Amino acid sequence: MKGHLLDNSFVLITGCSGGGKSTLLAQLSARGYPVVEEPGRRIIAEELASGGSALPWVDLAAFLRRAIEMALKDRATANAHSGWVFFDRGLVDAASALEALTGEPVLQSLCAEHRYHGRVFLAPPWPEIYVTDAERQHSLEAATEEYQRLMKALPKLGYDVITLPKTSPPARAEFVLSILGANISIT
Repeated sequence: MKGHLLDNSFVLITGCSGGGKSTLLAQLSARGYPVVEEPGRRIIAEELASGGSALPWVDLAAFLRRAIEMALKDRATANAHSGWVFFDRGLVDAASALEALTGEPVLQSLCAEHRYHGRVFLAPPWPEIYVTDAERQHSLEAATEEYQRLMKALPKLGYDVITLPKTSPPARAEFVLSILGANISIT
């Protein structure tokens, strides 16, 4: 496998649904950085188009298993890039949710083998910008619970959790790049 400094250039941006992650990632993409879209939204779009049932509000366990599978494929595909690659959610999100839901001990084994950069950026709950839509049907309360689960899981996996400031997308992008040192060239 192509060297990625032990996947040190795979940067995970995660946290509360509706906390501005995708907007931040769009900002990073506009600056030329490769971005991997959130598995969940892609799965929901596919399932809605095909009439499938692996939807979080229909069969959450099936949805999470698909998200794990997609996150692993995303990581393999991201090896084609050099420099920073930013992930909108990923393996930790899906594995921690599946473990919380079913009790299946998947988090530690999957996430030990497939690491991201040591610093993970976490979007906190941000009620002022939170909205639901066809793909995000859960409440802010459920999104906040998701955030709390990740706040516990990430340090246990050895990650340094960096909370994203509640500020404009350009300022958030500058914050992320300054924390990373932005010293790996972009593709």
